[in-house]
Amino acid sequence: MTILQDILSFNQEFIKNKAYEAYKTDKFPDKRIVVLSCMDTRLVELLPKSMNLRNGDFKHVKSAGAIVSHPFGSIMRSILVAIYELNAAEVLVVGHYDCGMSAIHSERFLEKVVARGVPKETIEVLQNAGINLDRWLRGFDDVAESVRNSVRMIKRHPLLTDDIPVHGLIIDPETGKLDLVVNGYES
Repeated sequence: MTILQDILSFNQEFIKNKAYEAYKTDKFPDKRIVVLSCMDTRLVELLPKSMNLRNGDFKHVKSAGAIVSHPFGSIMRSILVAIYELNAAEVLVVGHYDCGMSAIHSERFLEKVVARGVPKETIEVLQNAGINLDRWLRGFDDVAESVRNSVRMIKRHPLLTDDIPVHGLIIDPETGKLDLVVNGYES
């Protein structure tokens, strides 16, 4: 059985048994927050439990490294939609220790891309078109500084008002312990 077949088979039973009823809520976050976190698998259940967040409490946006890399990219758009359309009133950027983005190096990444079958010419075309793949694929050396950078990118966005606190935290993916990097109430 493939992964997709397994998922669809499970889903049929999930619906048949009405297991979805335990998760009913509406689209507006009860705690009025939007959380930007990394997509790390260790955080899927640990992050909300360590923050006392349940289904329906928050909007959850994920990106590799909890990085906002462009002020007009899809991550920033999702945060703004959570605020202006879905009534979120605060933003929490949550990075984590032992993040895979701290080990990302564009040269090695592109070598893996080519090894999987993408022609080197495609990479050259992108670079010749002005796309800075080194910058786009860059990870970080310091998770706290990366969180601060994402907080700054959000806080300085021209469509975000000053009354929205933007906090920065780092979670330990082993224990769930949170370390405060930026207190948005003080910024």
